[in-house]
Amino acid sequence: MSPETLLRIGEVARRAGVSTRTLRYYQELGLLDPTGHSPGGNRRYSEEDLARVLRIRELQLVMGFPLDRIGSVLSAEDRLAELRHESQRGVTKQRRVEILREAMDLNRQVRVQVEERVAALATFVDDLDEKATRYRTIAAELGVDLDDPKAAPTG
Repeated sequence: MSPETLLRIGEVARRAGVSTRTLRYYQELGLLDPTGHSPGGNRRYSEEDLARVLRIRELQLVMGFPLDRIGSVLSAEDRLAELRHESQRGVTKQRRVEILREAMDLNRQVRVQVEERVAALATFVDDLDEKATRYRTIAAELGVDLDDPKAAPTG
């Protein structure tokens, strides 16, 4: 990749909605490695690097994963990409079966992490529902329908 097509750290940070400090931290944690460096040693990023930052943010914001769990998900995704490329280059039937078994195992590992997160979120929602039921019970004792914004207390 030519140096002209690589992005400066500030551009990647702006496009990803993070700070340059965050990008350096991701690198420190091993989540992101810039594709290159300028002659002066400044980090340079590819579009693929930017996509990885966006994936990290997605795993943080949508899934609520901490960075250590994101690291394991990214490692699994990286390995799956390696296996896919190996398979596409042409392999024996036996190797293809080995690749499929490894891919399935990686898929299961990531799925377990996602299921754990989904279970935690379901528990949180259940707690909120219990509180809402408790609030409605107390409000009913006070003669108020909390679901009717115009209702005033009776008595």
